[in-house]
Amino acid sequence: MTRTFARPEKITFVKAAREDATADTAAIEATVKTILSDVREKGDAAVRSYAMTFDKSCPDVLEVSKAERMQALDLLDHQTREDTEFAIGNVRSFAEAQLKTILPLEVELRPGLHLGHRVIPIETIGAYVPGGRYPLLSAPIMTLVPAKVAGCAEVIACLPPTAHPAMIAGCHLSGADRIFRVGGAQAIAAMAYGTESIPAVDKVVGPGNAFVNEAKRQVFGPVGIDQLAGPSEIFVVADESGDPEMIATDLLAQAEHDIRTRVGLITTSRPLAEATAREVERQLTTLSTAAVAGQAWADYGTIVLCADEEAMLAYSDFIAAEHLQVHTSDPHATARKLKNYGSLFIGTMASVVYSDKCCGTNHTLPTMAAGRYTGGLWVGSYVKVCTHQWLDERGVAAVAPPATRQSATEGMEGHRRAAAFRLSRKQLA
Repeated sequence: MTRTFARPEKITFVKAAREDATADTAAIEATVKTILSDVREKGDAAVRSYAMTFDKSCPDVLEVSKAERMQALDLLDHQTREDTEFAIGNVRSFAEAQLKTILPLEVELRPGLHLGHRVIPIETIGAYVPGGRYPLLSAPIMTLVPAKVAGCAEVIACLPPTAHPAMIAGCHLSGADRIFRVGGAQAIAAMAYGTESIPAVDKVVGPGNAFVNEAKRQVFGPVGIDQLAGPSEIFVVADESGDPEMIATDLLAQAEHDIRTRVGLITTSRPLAEATAREVERQLTTLSTAAVAGQAWADYGTIVLCADEEAMLAYSDFIAAEHLQVHTSDPHATARKLKNYGSLFIGTMASVVYSDKCCGTNHTLPTMAAGRYTGGLWVGSYVKVCTHQWLDERGVAAVAPPATRQSATEGMEGHRRAAAFRLSRKQLA
């Protein structure tokens, strides 16, 4: 069945993204499969070999020592450290507030039938911290701080051996128990399977490139993962009240992440659509990162003109953008009608960059329309909600007869006997 978002006559593409070239997913899958197998069999030796192959660098000792942590902290200038701690404080406070909403449960569903659940921190977390195109100081904050708030017993971080020292400092300040200089698919393999130096974890979180993403996909099962994230995305929903200069600025801010970033405007106003397109081109002439942002805009930039609000909202829910900004005359009313997104930025004062860096919400979010079925990384990603039950004789009297009959109907004799056993003991007593 084809998913539809609006009647075709209600949608016009003022600027359309190019057709995405088919990625060589088979080659990536095969390469990652080999890396995972090698790391599983050869441990640190394979990790070191792939570090030299892909990063052209491998430290003598994979783990960052306490002295190296302190050195990285000393290299941070005063303002950068203050800003990092500001972001950590906000992310921690929001995660603590979120955790308070995840409550244990005990309920007596029927007389003698007690059901409930406990909120249990995941024991060991492995956070992949990308080095990427820039030293993203916020990256370790988003993956490590919520894990510490959740109460995970051990939280380790892996980052490429070429990562900026400020990234090590960020991992330390964010609460990493151990930090390793290992990047790429080999880092995911090491955290999933364990090596001589790197402990096996229960769940791997954090964004990365196509190889990291594929490695997370392949190790999933014995180890948990947060999500499979593609290139970053930003869309803006706007009516005639939108400001083309502001919208263009926000689109280009996200576009500089990667040449495959998806950026777009969904609007009911043709003048705004056309003015925004012109403004993007104007701003690119003075943007120092135009080589990246301009390519993303040329290949993946989208401006969609919708006949009415209904079509605008429907198209936005169809896209399910990672970051969705709402620039309408009544943004809170518009926001209440939207259902599919990674994170919502309500009103013109809420820019994606604030969440990306320091306002407190997590920037690790679903892409590629995954916002249709999931949200982003949050403190709840680091706990398990596990059910339990206990019964007294009244509970057994209530549930044993239907369980016995259902088992008999299904032809499951062992189940029938187990269901009837306690009831027969009670009757014989």
